[in-house]
Amino acid sequence: MPFPGGLWWLLCCRQGFTLLRRDYGDADREADGEEEEEEASFELRTQGDQVGPHVTLRSLLVAEEMRSLIVEKGPEPVEDDPDALIKGWLQREVRGGVKTPWIRPRKYWFVLTPDSLDYYSSNEKGARRLGSLVLTSLCSVLWPDKQTFKETGYWSVTVFGRKHCYRLYTERLKEAVRWVCAVQKVIDSKAPVQTPTQLLMRDVEEHCGSPEVLEQIYRCNPILRYTSSPLYAPLLPFPYGSLDQSAPGPRSYTALRDEAVKLFNSLQQLESERDPVPLMQGILQTCLDLPPLVDEIYCQLVKQTTEPPAPGGQGDLHYWQLLTCMSCTFLPSPPVLRFLRFHLDRTESRFPASEMAEYACFIREALGKTKGRECVPSLEEILVLMRRQEMICTVHCPGAPACSVAISSHTTAQEVAQELVSRLGLSQSPNLFALYEQSRRREHPVGSTTLLADVLTSLAGEQREQDPPCRLCFKHYGFLDTDNVPRDSLEFALLFEQAHEMVLRGYVPTSEETLQTLAALRLQSLNSDFSTHAPFPRLEELFPPQVLHARLPRPRPPPKCRGARLRVGLLAGGLWGQALAKQRAERDQRLRGRLREEGASTMAAILEKWKLLQGMGRPEAMAAYVALVREWPGFGSTLFDVDSPVGAAPQRLWLSIGAKAVSLYKPGEPEPLDTFCYGRISSFGASDSSTFRISLGDRDLLFETSQVRGLHAPCTPLPHGGCPPLPHAGCPPLPHGDCPLLPHGGSALRAGAGRPRSCRYFWLCREQLRPHRNVQGSSSPGPSAPCPGTAAVGLDTASTDPPDSICSCSLPSCGQRGRGGSVSAGAAFIKAK
Repeated sequence: MPFPGGLWWLLCCRQGFTLLRRDYGDADREADGEEEEEEASFELRTQGDQVGPHVTLRSLLVAEEMRSLIVEKGPEPVEDDPDALIKGWLQREVRGGVKTPWIRPRKYWFVLTPDSLDYYSSNEKGARRLGSLVLTSLCSVLWPDKQTFKETGYWSVTVFGRKHCYRLYTERLKEAVRWVCAVQKVIDSKAPVQTPTQLLMRDVEEHCGSPEVLEQIYRCNPILRYTSSPLYAPLLPFPYGSLDQSAPGPRSYTALRDEAVKLFNSLQQLESERDPVPLMQGILQTCLDLPPLVDEIYCQLVKQTTEPPAPGGQGDLHYWQLLTCMSCTFLPSPPVLRFLRFHLDRTESRFPASEMAEYACFIREALGKTKGRECVPSLEEILVLMRRQEMICTVHCPGAPACSVAISSHTTAQEVAQELVSRLGLSQSPNLFALYEQSRRREHPVGSTTLLADVLTSLAGEQREQDPPCRLCFKHYGFLDTDNVPRDSLEFALLFEQAHEMVLRGYVPTSEETLQTLAALRLQSLNSDFSTHAPFPRLEELFPPQVLHARLPRPRPPPKCRGARLRVGLLAGGLWGQALAKQRAERDQRLRGRLREEGASTMAAILEKWKLLQGMGRPEAMAAYVALVREWPGFGSTLFDVDSPVGAAPQRLWLSIGAKAVSLYKPGEPEPLDTFCYGRISSFGASDSSTFRISLGDRDLLFETSQVRGLHAPCTPLPHGGCPPLPHAGCPPLPHGDCPLLPHGGSALRAGAGRPRSCRYFWLCREQLRPHRNVQGSSSPGPSAPCPGTAAVGLDTASTDPPDSICSCSLPSCGQRGRGGSVSAGAAFIKAK
């Protein structure tokens, strides 16, 4: 038949025109350079505006041939539409997902108006409109994705609507950006869309004083009442599309609207769940990952607890229990919070003396304390909240029995530290105390405003991975004043245990003979006189294990020669692989045997020293232990592991924050490498998340450490009024206005901070600003008010004059010792005991 052949001939001609870069049906429109093509992509030029090149006989013949093959389109191009903001040729899709030179995707004529995005089959007058996307404030547009360009060769523009999603493609980035900006501008100009639930919430708030009107509102609007049917759309407005669908972590989410509908289905499953706790935790985790869903879940829970079929039944109480967990974890927005409070009042008035009323009262109190959580409640916390009870937190105190503290979901570390100080009788101590997260490998203080519930949740997750598990400890913080601690007090026992922990962790550099003596004193304090029947602890609980490992021969370094490494690799992967593995196993066994021998010899030496302590009591042994540790000048200061990036390779150092100065120690060496008194420090702070900087005026010291938070942030503020924010040059203000470099005016809970003290002054310089007083005592242009650090600490505010000497550290290397002159407006003048 001639028809199939003719159809094939027509397709071949169209394919040939495509290869010649001519559009089917537009033979007279050719690409005259990049600039003309870019302009034609937005609005087609009229025929009279085109200026063609030099006309030849060949071009006339080709044009005449094309006109004879293709039917001419009669209508002229569409005239300019006054409502059109932008228009041009775009592609709806990329066929096959990859740009190919032999298949040219079909283009459509898109027109953006102030109300919609329309596309037509062509740009001519009377062309058929193929689709339209109405633009509202809930629509969203995605910017061009570079990954899509790499895969397809086109820049994509994605516009999300209520029912449709337009994925548009263009070959030029400039064109894609122009369309995105224009569409986003139209979306931003639209008034916010309000759902029926939002309008009814406002009506309920306006008529809260009229019970008849409220009953009519609830009766005529089923959207406010309980339903057993599924929800097909969220109660609150959410943007169309998937802008915020991804959350950090292994969990992945879809669009917010879809997640809101899924959460309502999960809520309905709570009614029949025998154990609803895991499902509740999953809903809370979704709200933590997607914060915009918090208000939606609150509205869904209010809806499901309004006029349920069985008030007070098991399914209804599951809703109230989840609402209780939500109120202790998230705080809704003000409109939703007002609607929730009205719902709680309405429930209490309609069902007085019921369990629902008790939940409503508990939720109201919790909403007044909730400030946001870092973790979702654990399974144990959810069980406690379902019973409206408090949790029991166990805090370990070195040298004393563990303390059990009742806490709620809103209890902070500061409140627990204050209670322990009062319970243990440490209110008159001159030292600071804080809570610590402690494990075998690390230990760091807990922030003052950190919720203990979040800490317990994180520790519960780590306990499944570590042995022994992490725990909470109550210990000294910062600089230790060991001179004024009575030996028969509980605080001295805490000091003794903390000194022993420092010895075991290797933070007390001393000789091995002294370490053996300390181990013997430890045994004497635990078991009194030597006896073969006394309980004997393990060696690693008495003696630093790293000292024993240092005696072992170091393993040979890997060969540096490439040929040697190649031979070793061939041997390991060939026939000699099993022999090499056997040699390594034998070597490890010899090292373990050598380690046991060293441990046995060390233990024998410790026992001999223990026998010499016959008749020494436990208080005397503890006092002797602390006295030996105090011989190291760095004891009593706070040590931080830092790396100094100076030189070819980073050098591991100890940064010691003491009472008089900041010192740098090389691990294992008793003498400091350098010491800087506080008078020389002009500023300090964190340069980034892992770099801490100390400025000395003439130079800056940079340290890389993972403990920047401990160096920069405080632990627990003073219960009687902490130090106010004092600026320091070049650094942002510290949280809570506390200074980690101030051993007495800074960051932890100080017992008895309101007592007047005397004897010794510390002048801690923060920033050199205008002077308060010169050497001769004449007033200067500086402020006449006393230093803000004096009154806030609450120590001695009778005298506001600084001492004659800025620094009293008595360090030979200090350039500020005995020097008068100007003082710092940001300095904290602290009178310490």
